[in-house]
Amino acid sequence: MIQFLLNQELRSEHALDPNLTVLNYLREHLGKSGTKEGCASGDCGACTVVVGELHTDDQGAEQIRYRSLNSCLTFVSSLHGKQLISVEDLKHQGQLHSVQQAMVECHGSQCGFCTPGFVMSLFALQKNSDAPDSQKAHEALAGNLCRCTGYRPILAAAEQACCNKPQDQFDSRQAETIARLKAIAPTQTGELNSGDKRCLVPLTVTDLADLYDAYPQARLLAGGTDLALEVTQFHRTLPVMIYVGNIEEMKRIDDFDDRLEIGAATALSDCYTALHHEYPDFGELLHRFASLQIRNQGTLGGNIGNASPIGDSPPLLIALGAQIVLCKGETRRTLALEDYFIDYRVTARQDSEFIEKIIVPKGHTLFRAYKVSKRLDDDISAVCAAFNLKIENGVINEARVAFGGMAATPKRAKSCEAALVGATWNSATVEKACAALAEDFTPLSDFRASKEYRLLSAQNLLRKYFIELQTPHIETRVTAYV
Repeated sequence: MIQFLLNQELRSEHALDPNLTVLNYLREHLGKSGTKEGCASGDCGACTVVVGELHTDDQGAEQIRYRSLNSCLTFVSSLHGKQLISVEDLKHQGQLHSVQQAMVECHGSQCGFCTPGFVMSLFALQKNSDAPDSQKAHEALAGNLCRCTGYRPILAAAEQACCNKPQDQFDSRQAETIARLKAIAPTQTGELNSGDKRCLVPLTVTDLADLYDAYPQARLLAGGTDLALEVTQFHRTLPVMIYVGNIEEMKRIDDFDDRLEIGAATALSDCYTALHHEYPDFGELLHRFASLQIRNQGTLGGNIGNASPIGDSPPLLIALGAQIVLCKGETRRTLALEDYFIDYRVTARQDSEFIEKIIVPKGHTLFRAYKVSKRLDDDISAVCAAFNLKIENGVINEARVAFGGMAATPKRAKSCEAALVGATWNSATVEKACAALAEDFTPLSDFRASKEYRLLSAQNLLRKYFIELQTPHIETRVTAYV
């Protein structure tokens, strides 16, 4: 059985189909049709809902953390122990919520189909903001598409909603909601079981290891932003899933003098502060990683584990020399991330083995990263590049250069690195290294980019890296490279 709050209503579910998304649960099982299906792939934001969960702040106080997410990519099992808020829950005692009223007064809706998703993103923004902030507003709304009004009135509504925000019913019920969430906090493995399909929800790494050993055919579910597409886009059935999002051990970030250790189930939005502090370019790239709804849900371990050749984080982690800790039963092994990827969607992971955490070395001061995509926000890379050199007295002692989108796997550019190591750091060396990239990669052409464009972009990004290191006083370093 799993339990969660539907606004303030306690829901206990056991026999639901584990392949059921929150979107379809709301619409088909509860008759709550305000949440819309636009794309069923996490791109349009029409299905946005907000999930609240217990969170302890830096001062040790218990709070409810509200986060927007795409209900079309969220399986119901991930709600275990949380609070689900949909657009129907905002109106209270006959009065529109302040974010809804702002959309009305700022003329932010026309046909209205996308409006519930925008409203829920604005609601989450309001809950997480103390004052109007245009940058945060753009970030909060980057995952919501509108084809009628344009975005100016919606951004105006965001400013109005976050300015002198009034107390709402969620504020007045906060203590009660915290108490209710504590009362339903999971204490043992939960389960949804429809007879032919099941999803297990363990609470510890040990329980996960035991369950995965018992069900080696199971699919591991973290954020689900990739796995759910098999159901929503390819109409496949997932007979057995194991949801890892309630394992607190795998959601920790431990900061040591020489490294960060990031639990594989840590949401990308939770990784931002630590990674941005150590590597600003990594943080900037995370801002361009899909949308806020996806980053609130997707995990660093999932972005590695799905072995996509165009995943944004693996090239950066490879260039930094990151390692992963793989767990199988009581056995653990540490593997260089670059050795994890073998071929297209093929990895070194053994049966019943899972990524427990990612180890990111610290102290690489010449690390830079760049992403080339067709649009700035909510888009997949055509090319993702990461460069990490050690230069002493003008000579390159070490070089780690990695790319995504250039091969069947995220991959180091070994010929390029060989052209760099031991050479003087100058434009002639860079040109030799650029030429060597043609030995490292024979990229494919697809709808994102041609092979010629990809290779030239990779070479130009290396040139860009050289220019930026030569002129650090010029603020040209941006990950938002389109």
